Amino acid sequence: MNQAYALALRAVGQDVVVYPGARIVAPDRIELGNRVIIDDFVLLMGGSSTRIGSFVHIAAFTSIVGGGELVMEDFSGISGGCRVYTGNDDYNGGSLTGPTVPPPYRTPLRSFVRIGKHAVVGANSVILPGVTIGEGAAIAANSVVTRDCESWTISGGTPSRVIKPRPRERILELEAKLRRELFDEQGRYLSNVQRARTAPEP
Repeated sequence: MNQAYALALRAVGQDVVVYPGARIVAPDRIELGNRVIIDDFVLLMGGSSTRIGSFVHIAAFTSIVGGGELVMEDFSGISGGCRVYTGNDDYNGGSLTGPTVPPPYRTPLRSFVRIGKHAVVGANSVILPGVTIGEGAAIAANSVVTRDCESWTISGGTPSRVIKPRPRERILELEAKLRRELFDEQGRYLSNVQRARTAPEP
């Protein structure tokens, strides 16, 4: 049995692969769509809510932590070695910091990270809490994302800033073509098994 189906996730779609070296914490707070791949050596901590759409890839050595909300929409992806923080400690001096400190001496700040449809996060990038990466946005490798990223732009640097636009029409055209191939007339995803059953004889 694929590990994804043995993890007691809140919800899991079809054709999902969670490699055995991935570490999933609080799976009951995590929802996965169809055709998701989570590589070995990913650390995924289910925060207040973790919703990962369909056709999503999270590459090796990425960690997603912080206890807040994570949303990854369809066709988004996180490259290897990224750090995504959905929450953090209060570093302004109002409390002590670190997970060994009990409440009320520590006041963690729970927030969110939202990664839009067709958005891509380049290798070894860091995304800080409270950030929305817009639809179709691409983040260059080794970037630090401290604020929202505009839809259909390419950003990079520390802190990240817009470099140039990202083409929209071709990506959406390819999505539409893929949906015609992998979905039925009612818009329901057809799994690999379902498509194999209906494929014409060679």
